[in-house]
Amino acid sequence: MAEVILTAENFDNEVLNYEGKVLVDFWAVWCGPCQMLGPIVKDIADTVTDVKVGKVDCDAQSALAMKYGVSSIPTLVVFENGKEVNRSVGFIPKDRVLALLGK
Repeated sequence: MAEVILTAENFDNEVLNYEGKVLVDFWAVWCGPCQMLGPIVKDIADTVTDVKVGKVDCDAQSALAMKYGVSSIPTLVVFENGKEVNRSVGFIPKDRVLALLGK
């Protein structure tokens, strides 16, 4: 499944109203650790079939980042059936991202 670009306009529909798990990557273009985490998140989007993966550009969607208490990036937030169930701040390797998802 391809990564979904999340905005204030589609966040509720794509994440909060989704039945299942969603991994949301809060990131920014200028953030070095975000650039390191990006390929891992893309790989998970391409290979883990039972998790939707979305990305929030914190520069373009600052209100959305603030709404979810994102003050440092990268931040990964796992939602399940519209509720936050897990969170990680900073770069983590693929095995830890998968652990966040219960894999």
